[in-house]
Amino acid sequence: MDLLDFARGPAINVAMAVMVFGVLWRLFAILFLGKPADRTVPRPGTPGPFMAGLREIGRRMVPHPTFAFAERFAFVNGWVFHVGLGVVVFGFRPHMLFIKNLTGLSWPTLPSGLVYVVGAVTVLSLAAALVKRMTSPVQRFISNADDYFSWFVTLAPVVTGLVAVGHVGARYETLLAIHILSVALLLIWLPFGKLFHAVLVFVSRATTGAFLARRGV
Repeated sequence: MDLLDFARGPAINVAMAVMVFGVLWRLFAILFLGKPADRTVPRPGTPGPFMAGLREIGRRMVPHPTFAFAERFAFVNGWVFHVGLGVVVFGFRPHMLFIKNLTGLSWPTLPSGLVYVVGAVTVLSLAAALVKRMTSPVQRFISNADDYFSWFVTLAPVVTGLVAVGHVGARYETLLAIHILSVALLLIWLPFGKLFHAVLVFVSRATTGAFLARRGV
């Protein structure tokens, strides 16, 4: 078995199994292991938990006006690489075909040249995010190994994908195998590090909104 056969066979299959198991395990731990009952009385006139949760999700899409200027780089750059990752993952035809083989779902894709440009911008955006994290005293102080490793496993598939489509440095089959292996690493890490926010981001924001609304905040 050569490297490409290993990457697109056992490696990616094991990675997807680990990701699914890890996500389900984390969700089970969060949702079904119970929590203390909230015996406080809701403030009169506050919205219900569903509407409060939706409001909080929308509110967190933009920074609070008090911090908008100070956080403008994090806000804009965060949107750039998150949207860029979405375009690369779901807008590239080979990725769509891979997902179609797994799920049967398909959708229109974008021109390859456009996806390559978005991928390059995403790499630059992620690099800028790392520089900001390493040069900001506050971000550097609160960062740990999880932050840096999560950054690496997010960047690696984009870089290796661009290198593969550019046929740079090695045979295409080898470059494609490295790209698939980097995706496998991302899938394995996703449930166990801070990248799990991709699954919980809206759940956690809605929960926070419902909690705050109950107390009249």
